[in-house]
Amino acid sequence: MDSVAIIIPARYASSRFPGKPLADILGKPMIQHVYEKAQSVKNVEVIVATDDERILETVANFGGEGVLTASTHISGTDRLVEVMSKVDADLYINLQGDEPLVRSDDIEMLINAMRSDESIEVGTLYHSINERQAQDPNTVKVITSHSGRACYFSRSPIPFIRNNDVQINYKQHVGVYAYRKSVLERYTQLPESNIESAEQLEQLRLLDSDIDIYAFEVMKTGPGVDTPEDLQKVIAILQGKQPASEKSLLSNIELVITDIDGVLTDGGIYYDEHGECMKRFHVRDGLGIKLLQQAGIQVAVLSGKDSKPLRKRIADLGIDIFMLGIKNKEVACKEIIKRAGTIKVNTVYIGDDTIDLPAFISCGVAVAVADAPEYVKAKCDLVLETKGGFGALREIADNILIEQGHSKLIEDPTTFLKIHANVTQ
Repeated sequence: MDSVAIIIPARYASSRFPGKPLADILGKPMIQHVYEKAQSVKNVEVIVATDDERILETVANFGGEGVLTASTHISGTDRLVEVMSKVDADLYINLQGDEPLVRSDDIEMLINAMRSDESIEVGTLYHSINERQAQDPNTVKVITSHSGRACYFSRSPIPFIRNNDVQINYKQHVGVYAYRKSVLERYTQLPESNIESAEQLEQLRLLDSDIDIYAFEVMKTGPGVDTPEDLQKVIAILQGKQPASEKSLLSNIELVITDIDGVLTDGGIYYDEHGECMKRFHVRDGLGIKLLQQAGIQVAVLSGKDSKPLRKRIADLGIDIFMLGIKNKEVACKEIIKRAGTIKVNTVYIGDDTIDLPAFISCGVAVAVADAPEYVKAKCDLVLETKGGFGALREIADNILIEQGHSKLIEDPTTFLKIHANVTQ
């Protein structure tokens, strides 16, 4: 099995945030948060590569391993190449020191992908974003082929949409790289390309030298830290607070897919004297579904179970798209999105437990109810304040309607009376 070293480049002299790796996050320096995430990956060696004695001392104080590197390196990859001469491994993971919300599961997935296909020389990650997020030049976008090979990276929204009828799934590059040793041995000999200079993206040097990079999809990640403002967002997320900026995640939603047990119901199972399974639904969710439909937003339901009560409730709510008795929710969500005529980035999935994690991968926005397990909440973009079966779907419905300018549907009595005749609770 390939040996793996996770190298965390950490530079002190950031132009926008000097001393960034040592910034305090809930009592720990940021570099420690990143180090501990990396250490939770199985069978790897973790090393911080820095150009500053203060960072090296901090790493030693929390029991980590670090090495001092030259201060002249232009990029994290250049710093990694120097560390390679001191740390021997088959695979090197470049994990930025300003990513305290990185998920160890994503790193493990990248490592396993490299181990399973020796032809891949460089691997990285991406996740879906909406059109508004794609306009941000600080968000690096990537285009991939059907095989997963990265065709191009850019700060511009790519691809350019010439025909507005074409639906595009924009992909944000996540700056975690896996390199085979042979690539790093050649890296410093590769010429800097014009596109690398223009975009200021070091990975373009590899593409320009005909070295393929394969990108693997993950769920949406938390923000990295480039500025003090970013730091506050990260702290708010770790404290369980909802940053106001996350509301924009709902601005382009066209389809809401919801689990049933634990979201539309309270998760309880009741049996009558005949052994018939009963479910408890909440009337507010029914109204929320109707209001979403009035705003032109489709609602679909998905469940691993199938029963007469579920089908009766679905019929009462007027939901046309549903899949019951499903074993693979990731595949089922893709089918529902296809039926609805929309795309992943415009779809939200609401779940409550581990069984919903595959569905989160297929949808652009992952949402958990308030009483979901903490490890499920950690995988989500948004966490609701309402428990499943107590109006959780209504909460996300109201947020979507407000974000998309349909607040009259829930706030104005005259508007509501116009649709009241068709409302099912």
